[in-house]
Amino acid sequence: MRHKKSTIKVSRQERVLQVVNYICMALAVFLCMYPFWYLIIYSLSDPAQAARGVWLLPKGFTLYAYQWIVENTNFGHAFLISVSRTLINTALCLLGSSLFAYLVTQRDMIARKFIYRFVIITMYLGAGLVPYYITMKSYHLNNSYLLYIIPGILNAYYVILIKTFIEQIPTSLEESARMDGAGFFKVYARIIMPLSKPIIATVAVYASVGAWNSWQDNYLLAQSPKLQTVQLLLYNCINQAQVLADSMKQGLVQAPGAVALSAETIKMATTIVAVLPVMMVYPFLQKYFVKGVMMGAVKG
Repeated sequence: MRHKKSTIKVSRQERVLQVVNYICMALAVFLCMYPFWYLIIYSLSDPAQAARGVWLLPKGFTLYAYQWIVENTNFGHAFLISVSRTLINTALCLLGSSLFAYLVTQRDMIARKFIYRFVIITMYLGAGLVPYYITMKSYHLNNSYLLYIIPGILNAYYVILIKTFIEQIPTSLEESARMDGAGFFKVYARIIMPLSKPIIATVAVYASVGAWNSWQDNYLLAQSPKLQTVQLLLYNCINQAQVLADSMKQGLVQAPGAVALSAETIKMATTIVAVLPVMMVYPFLQKYFVKGVMMGAVKG
């Protein structure tokens, strides 16, 4: 006998609700994505036509804005500095913050609560810009690549996140490892870190975005062109484009080629250049934003 496939009847009200949900979701996605899409099509449009308005597709497709950024700035070197700074700073920040967080979870540590609270209080009692500048110069970190690395090795906020997560790990895992002869660093590397992948990935995203977007330290303490990062370069690029655009309007400077320079187009292009690397990194870490990694970790 053939069994008829069971079908679930959907009422008219439920279908209407589903359609409304899909429409609302599509509208929400459009509202979130369109501003970024607008930046892309504006930066790829002819400046004169873009000034009259763009909506869905570029008008007068051109890569002149990106070409101008590459040709009129030391973009390649600045990009390498920013990438290397981001990678090294993120790796050392994860190592330093996670190791410190695990250390302050050890109940036999001397003055554990005092040290932990001493670090946390720095989140609320920031000294300000002038003491920061004096401190960095006192340590001779000005005009040094280490300026981008050393200050970010330990972050109080990341310590709180990682410490809270580690405290949720069953102590029986650590006790079992110590009974088998594992020391502090072996437990940290073999037990704590693998089980802390979700929070480590989260902190990695925060740290990498913060390192990539940072420009104030470069602006204040690293005047050497060899240490210029992408963010400061793009900041100077926008100012330079604005001055050049104003000069072109007054007829003092003539744009190369047939394309007139637009400060707005340069701003859109610099925004894309600054945001795109972060958007390319996030999908690789998104899979770790899942809870339940520790399911079944403790045997009965």
